[in-house]
Amino acid sequence: MTKRFENKVVVITGGSDGIGLATAKLFAIEGAHIYITGRGQELLDGAVKEIGHGAVGVQGDVANPADVSRLYERIQRDHQRVDVVFANAGRYEVVPLDAIEETHIDAIFDVNVKGMVFTVQKALPLMAAGSAVVLNGSIAGSKGLPGQSLYNASKAAVRSFARSWTNDLKERGIRVNVVSPGGTETRLIRSYLDSQPEVEAALNQSVPLGRLGEPGEVARAVLFLASSESSFVAGHELFVDGGVAAV
Repeated sequence: MTKRFENKVVVITGGSDGIGLATAKLFAIEGAHIYITGRGQELLDGAVKEIGHGAVGVQGDVANPADVSRLYERIQRDHQRVDVVFANAGRYEVVPLDAIEETHIDAIFDVNVKGMVFTVQKALPLMAAGSAVVLNGSIAGSKGLPGQSLYNASKAAVRSFARSWTNDLKERGIRVNVVSPGGTETRLIRSYLDSQPEVEAALNQSVPLGRLGEPGEVARAVLFLASSESSFVAGHELFVDGGVAAV
């Protein structure tokens, strides 16, 4: 395998499970210095061991700006730079319109919107020309999926960030793009689908390629957007969804 990220410093929020963990593993194999975050210390420690290659876990919640600052303070001490940010941490919740309360709005937007803003903003003093930011969006940002209007709206905001930040950062030579997965077979989704086989059958039927995605498939798209192979790609949303959004 090529070493596209040899000695690059890569930050992945929400890197202790699912898509974040799969992405961290690939970056590590390709030579990067990996920093991941997660809220649970035990899960974070396990992920660091699984990633190997000297990966570092920094416990914290992206919804808390002080935790995000602490992450970059550690990286400043260790490397004085950041080459790639994968702003992956997110919160998913199904809340029908007539059941939405203020606590639901705060919980979803604090992580998916506020957390993403500060994850990127606080990295900027450590980023130079040629650096890349990849935001984790979702096909939900482009679809009117029922019962989850708050989540849909939060992911639409992520798509908007990539457009705006591409203009904000163009003079600095920092690219911003979005990877937007469809249904992806993470540990949490698998535990749910195992108890709801009819839901899994319906999901598979709704995907033109006939199945859920794998975390590694999303991870490979992230590495493409973060690498020099996508040097003329900016402000773009790359769907990794088996064709759902396009068809």
